[in-house]
Amino acid sequence: MKTLKKNKIFQSMSRKATCADNAAKENFFGVLKQEMYYGEKIVSYEELKRKIEDYIDYYNNERIKLKLAGLSPVQYRTQTSQTAA
Repeated sequence: MKTLKKNKIFQSMSRKATCADNAAKENFFGVLKQEMYYGEKIVSYEELKRKIEDYIDYYNNERIKLKLAGLSPVQYRTQTSQTAA
């Protein structure tokens, strides 16, 4: 805790027994590591940053999800917003 304060970092914590607010982030990073990172040799921070940025673009714009009717997240949101208008 002192190290966090010293570096002006604020720890994000849910109240006891309410971990659901982190579930989406934890799921995304689990998928990212599984699909992009494991087994890859990354030699620099710049390369890691570029690969993560490329993966986020792929995840949002190209990667289809069955739970989203076989659409990417962006396609699903676009379709949903157009039908609601």
